[in-house]
Amino acid sequence: AHLKARAHKLEPAVSVGHGGATPAVITEVGRALAAHELIKVKILDDDREAREAIGIQLCAGTDAAPVQRVGKVIVLWRPKPEDATGGKEKKRKASTS
Repeated sequence: AHLKARAHKLEPAVSVGHGGATPAVITEVGRALAAHELIKVKILDDDREAREAIGIQLCAGTDAAPVQRVGKVIVLWRPKPEDATGGKEKKRKASTS
């Protein structure tokens, strides 16, 4: 429920055309997830079953989890990987005194 609430104000980050989940589209969705963690994807196909299949392909190709599907929009979530420092620490300047 928390992810759905966060996704409500988002605009689609990627649009999938009638060509479907091509490798280029999957790569772009992966980039958007790496940058934002939670994204909306608009799937322009009119066929409901085709949209569902494209959503499954996008999730499988990017290791993302589907949060919500409404019409032609799917919300995807993939946690950001933490870096070697645990992702929470900030770099500090060395003291020169």
